[in-house]
Amino acid sequence: MEKKRRKRVYWDSDGVRALRNHLGMTQQELADELGMRQQTISEWETGMYSPRGGTATLLSIIAERGNFAYGASARVKSTRGRYSDSKSGHKAC
Repeated sequence: MEKKRRKRVYWDSDGVRALRNHLGMTQQELADELGMRQQTISEWETGMYSPRGGTATLLSIIAERGNFAYGASARVKSTRGRYSDSKSGHKAC
């Protein structure tokens, strides 16, 4: 069985907040589920920092299982290392 590779999604503040609201969770509840501080969730939602690495992957898995259309506000990294806006397909610089 071949592993299905996920596209690398870069979560922005609007995407994180929309996912949390879609799940009907507070910042504290989401932080508890992810095993992190509420302040971290707040920093993501204000744009101070962005989820990266394993945390971004975990958010993508949660979004998929929660039937959340997370690609709408997130940028997807293409195979050439450039970013595209997943709505329009335009390159974002």
